[in-house]
Amino acid sequence: MNMQTLALGFLAATAVGGIAWVFVYPLLSGERQAVARREQVAKPEPAARRADNKVQKTRREQVEGSLKEIEARARENKATLSTRITQAGLGWTTQKFWTISGVLGMIGFAAALVISGSLPGAVGLAFAFGFGVPRWLLSFLKKRREKAFLAALPDAVDVIVRGIKAGLPLFESVKVVAADSPEPLRSEFLAIIETQAIGMPLGEACSRLYDRMPLPEANFFGIVISIQQKSGGNLSEALGNLSKVLRDRKKMKEKIQAMSMEAKASAGIIGALPPSVMFFVYLSTPDYISLLWTDKLGNLLLAASGFWMACGVFIMRKMINFDF
Repeated sequence: MNMQTLALGFLAATAVGGIAWVFVYPLLSGERQAVARREQVAKPEPAARRADNKVQKTRREQVEGSLKEIEARARENKATLSTRITQAGLGWTTQKFWTISGVLGMIGFAAALVISGSLPGAVGLAFAFGFGVPRWLLSFLKKRREKAFLAALPDAVDVIVRGIKAGLPLFESVKVVAADSPEPLRSEFLAIIETQAIGMPLGEACSRLYDRMPLPEANFFGIVISIQQKSGGNLSEALGNLSKVLRDRKKMKEKIQAMSMEAKASAGIIGALPPSVMFFVYLSTPDYISLLWTDKLGNLLLAASGFWMACGVFIMRKMINFDF
């Protein structure tokens, strides 16, 4: 074979390989698909999709703004004495509260003077009766009212959901709850209706429910209504989810209470032992223990014992009370 034939064969093979590289290799390597994908990604979004993304971004910003506004208001609002009286469900004025506190303080002072004749003990008992007892009463009434509110709130939310699904406006559904619910839920929803009737938006009126009833569940309800009023959305679905959350929280609270009952019973027994022993010793040998309130050193020891006993009860209470 001569040199001319070899050169011709080499040129033919080179030509065939070049043609295959140009036309066949992009198909086998996936280069064309990669170029098509890059062009598809680089292609500008349709106008409708851009508008939809813009609407979703705006709604998300509105929701974030509403949540920040509600949280800031909840942090800034400190419960004043008049607010605490309202939260307890009492119609007292601040002046009436201070008058009752003063009367209780004078009763405690007079009772301590008559029983023990000790001026420091009378001052301490007057302070306890005039300052501690009225605030304990407000706290007790507030917790009892909150417990009744939580028991009725999930059913009220379900009534609102059924009313919305039936075609009633939100305000009319709230009116139904205010007409048929037990206290204190009825008075709280009546306050929402009255606030909205004077021109305040319904979302803001519902968010103010937390000021009168400082519970996370009331805050959840106000947040849901406020966000729906500003951003739109399926209100019946949102309130249905809220009702489920409220019932789950109630079940969790009852489970925690059942699991902590043993610790609470133990703490109650430990806290009741010193007063019980003191009472039985007084019944058996009154002259032996009467030095605690007839002698000055005994008064000091009794006051110190009461202080440390109160500290122990407070610590045990903090240990066995669980929040979530």
